[in-house]
Amino acid sequence: MKRILITGLATYWGGRLAQVLEEQPAVDLIVGVDRHAPTVELDRTEFVRVREDYGALRRIVEAAEIDTILHTHLLVDSTAASSRQVHELNVIGTMNLLAAAATTDSPVRRLIVKSSTLVYGAGRGDPQIFRETARRSNSPRTQVERSLLEVEDYVRDFAEDNPHVSVTLLRVANVIAPDFDTPMLNALHMPAVPAVFGFDPLVQFVHVEDCVSALAYAVENDLPGIFNVAADGVIPWSEVRGIIGKPAMWLPPLGTQAAAGMLRRSHIVDLPDEFLSLLRFGRGVDNVRLKQVGFRYRYSTVGCLYDFAEGLRLRRVIGAAEQPTYEYQEDLEQFLHRHTVS
Repeated sequence: MKRILITGLATYWGGRLAQVLEEQPAVDLIVGVDRHAPTVELDRTEFVRVREDYGALRRIVEAAEIDTILHTHLLVDSTAASSRQVHELNVIGTMNLLAAAATTDSPVRRLIVKSSTLVYGAGRGDPQIFRETARRSNSPRTQVERSLLEVEDYVRDFAEDNPHVSVTLLRVANVIAPDFDTPMLNALHMPAVPAVFGFDPLVQFVHVEDCVSALAYAVENDLPGIFNVAADGVIPWSEVRGIIGKPAMWLPPLGTQAAAGMLRRSHIVDLPDEFLSLLRFGRGVDNVRLKQVGFRYRYSTVGCLYDFAEGLRLRRVIGAAEQPTYEYQEDLEQFLHRHTVS
């Protein structure tokens, strides 16, 4: 029976993974930690409010006898926080998480970390497809990329120093879904899609449900090592626009960042530097390794786009659906956890 700790319970990934894991009979306990309360209704998951630096994790791990840690709360969007906040959450938070799992009598035996293919970068002369063993060819330009590389270094050192812990690192490609929020998807929601004049990069996606399934698969199976999580196939950015039926909003090849800055200051769209690099040079990753250990994707990259385009079409026809809001009530949740019969 697994006893699991999930970081970032209030985020999409933390909440969705908790819901999936609650359905697994082999999971005995789920503890979710976050600074904020959960945003989805959960039946068996216990919520513990902690600071973003995860300073209290050691006590939680020991008290709950946690054997599996699922670290989903790494910021991969530089528009969502300041550089200082990115460093605090990604680097300091991960350091404290690893310290909690590395104590002498720690019960932790498995660690799963959700990272990003941003660690490969996007630059001139890059390979068309990155394998897990590849190194980026250029220095990171943004705090998000720097922090993710630093996190992976700490995770790698932890795995070497703690051979009794099975460590899985999942590098997730550009996630796509009609109602998901990322800089790339914000750009695709615009009437005209940003593109850099003279460039037609190859890009790759992963469907949000395939990403959730991959994380759950890593919990169900012992998968030590690094795995790319990405759908089959890459596609030119021009074909992305064609599938969703939108024209290009051309950015100049010289002064691209200045043009993006004008869009940001005008509150039209925020295009971070890592996305602007992707619009020039693209990025694809090899997903064979995860498939070799038994995982199967439901969507290809093209399939992801057609599903996204259908979601956009439905929104235009019937409007954005109003989802029922969930409000976490601490006293009620604690009462239900005390009195619900297992």
